[in-house]
Order: sequence, then structure tokens, then C-alpha cells
Amino acid sequence: MNDKDIRIKRVIQRCGCDTILPLTLIYIFYIILHGHLSPGGGFQGGVLMTAVVILMYLGHGYRTTTRALSFNLLHEAEGFASTMYVALALMGVAVGAQFCQNVLYTRGAVGDLYSSGTIFWMNVTVGLKVITGIGSIALLMIGVLNGRDVDYRE
Repeated sequence: MNDKDIRIKRVIQRCGCDTILPLTLIYIFYIILHGHLSPGGGFQGGVLMTAVVILMYLGHGYRTTTRALSFNLLHEAEGFASTMYVALALMGVAVGAQFCQNVLYTRGAVGDLYSSGTIFWMNVTVGLKVITGIGSIALLMIGVLNGRDVDYRE
């Protein structure tokens, strides 16, 4: 293959990835937000984040992917999501119920997006935690594949 053919393949690959990426993100957030109404949820939607990282890598390369998805930012967001989950779980204890008990279940009509009370918010925080965890693992794996010395403590 000559250089012109390689450049054309790269442009096609980048345009394809850029076309699919927003649709993938919409699908991921749909699965996370509707996890209490249909199959899916925070964990399933979060694991699909791997597709976003791979699409960014295939379309734009390692350097652009690591600039767009900072490992340190993902690591800090994972800690935030864990803290929010524990805070939501302790909400039950705060009102005299059990740990992780659904205490806001009287809010919303059955079948609406926000109809399950605390379960909805716990599902969203699980989604954020898994998105950040899987995203950072995928970044580390891509770094190793590229022969980079991955130092995430900078």
C-alpha cells in the first residue's frame, strides 16, 4: 500500500468512528438511566464504556485518546462515584431504615424515568463508577499495547 491509500483508510476510519461515537454514548446513557425500568443498568452501561475508549483510540490514536480521557480525572471521578453511592446507601440509615433501603420510593409515577426513588440514583452512581473504572483500565491496556510506560500517578 502506498501513502495515499493509507491516508484514505485513516480518514475513512476516523469518520466512521466519529459517526458511531455519539450514538454509542447515547446508548450507554440510555441503558444506565433506564436500568430500573428494563434490563440493563449501571453496570451494563458502564462496561460499554470500553467501546467508547476503543472507538476513540481507533479513530484518533493513543495521544488524542489519553488527552480526551485523562486517567487521573477518571480515577478521581471513580472515587466521587463511590462516595456518592455510600452516601445514598446511608440515606436509609439516616431516616431510621436499613442500609441501602429505598427511602424515596413515593416520588414519581410508576413507569416514569424517575419512579424508583433511591434505586434510580444508586443505579446512576454505579454507572458512573463502572464507566470510570473500565475507562481507566482500557486506557492502561491501550498504553501497554502501544509500548508506553504507563505512569498514572503524575
